[in-house]
Amino acid sequence: MKTLSVYDPALCCSTGVCGPSVDPALTKFAADLDWLKSQGVTVSRYNLSQQPGAFVENTTVRDLLHSKGETVLPVVILDGEVKASSNYPDRSELSQWLGLEASASAKSSSGGCCGGSTSCC
Repeated sequence: MKTLSVYDPALCCSTGVCGPSVDPALTKFAADLDWLKSQGVTVSRYNLSQQPGAFVENTTVRDLLHSKGETVLPVVILDGEVKASSNYPDRSELSQWLGLEASASAKSSSGGCCGGSTSCC
């Protein structure tokens, strides 16, 4: 089973899909991660403001932060290999890395940061 880990910059909640002005890229990426989970991929996501220990524990992420600063975030790691940094990959990139066929419908959910119709922030 493939494992995808995302190390996000400091966000207001676990996905960044909350607050008064939501970045559409974060909404789309959250939907893409949900899609990956439905395809059987194990997805872990870490937020610098809420889980700083995860950034220290991962030597690759820690070294990137020390050498390049927070501008390197987000860092996306697939099975221990850095696949992207400083930007969020789109569904076609994620699909290519994982050998999956991207679904024609890449629509994002517009729920709150908890993924439902309520807002947790």
